[in-house]
Amino acid sequence: MNRVTVWHNPRCSKSRAAIQILEEKNCEIEIIKYLDTKPDVNQIKIILKMLGITPRELMRQKEALYKEMNLKEESSDEALISAMANYPKLIERPIIVKDGHAIIARPTDKIVEFLG
Repeated sequence: MNRVTVWHNPRCSKSRAAIQILEEKNCEIEIIKYLDTKPDVNQIKIILKMLGITPRELMRQKEALYKEMNLKEESSDEALISAMANYPKLIERPIIVKDGHAIIARPTDKIVEFLG
């Protein structure tokens, strides 16, 4: 059985669809409601390393908060990571983690390939 962890926002349709796909694939799912249990800076850095992307690539750049905080102008990766830790709404979702690797499951079609 595939064991996976999902950074999940129940209000997000893509996130709900990801959970449904994982259930259909009989995965053992650990759900982290990251808006309720905010990830800290270190957890975000670990996810970034697993994803192999920059902090900005993990951010929801169309989110109103991103614009309000003027993060487009921010050049410091540490500041961007800190913003995500303080305001997890800025984190792209859903994130699927398995065996030390991760993907942002957008589009959700990526999940089946990721599970291998």
